[in-house]
Amino acid sequence: MINENVESGYDSGRTLYDKDIREPLFDFLEETYGKIRILEEKRTGSARADAVMITPKLLYGIEIKSDADTYARLGRQTKYYDWYYDRNIIVAGTSHAAHVEEHVPEWWGIIMVEPDDNGEIDFYVLREADVNPRVKDKRKITILWRTELNRLLEKNGLPKYKEKSKLFVQDKLIEKVPGDTLWPQAYDELFERDYNTISQEIEEFRRRKRRTADGIL
Repeated sequence: MINENVESGYDSGRTLYDKDIREPLFDFLEETYGKIRILEEKRTGSARADAVMITPKLLYGIEIKSDADTYARLGRQTKYYDWYYDRNIIVAGTSHAAHVEEHVPEWWGIIMVEPDDNGEIDFYVLREADVNPRVKDKRKITILWRTELNRLLEKNGLPKYKEKSKLFVQDKLIEKVPGDTLWPQAYDELFERDYNTISQEIEEFRRRKRRTADGIL
């Protein structure tokens, strides 16, 4: 849905900040895309994604530009987003309506946000996100933790590579598992990620690795 007020750069008079946008945005995304999971503030190369949206088949990078934000860092940010995510979306306040399309690649989706007359937050899809031609599998797979990579090895009948580096395991999965199998499995792992459990698993993995290095096992 495209709102005529958004197209013309309509200003409701209320400045929307990042904190005003996030929760209503995540509700809107769930209503629009169905089954999703949102991970906030994910490291993306030397930048940080405002949010990552996981669906069963695609990984989306979400960049939020509130009315209080500028485009100063956006050029560098879009480069990193394009390395990591299947599709990307910029969510922009109406102060950016006139120029936002000039600042992101043509395959990026654009969602505009504005408050309505009752003070509620409305979202309008100005442009749907298209396939990102610059995504790099070797970048995207770094989003997964070692324990998640280990489960993918097991699912695909590959050796555990206990003595190998995380980078080795990432490369081996990309080499051995077809993308149409690997990525849905990877996204399932992200859907199921439990930050409490995973931290315990990572610590146990590190302890086993130290014991092995010390010749205890």
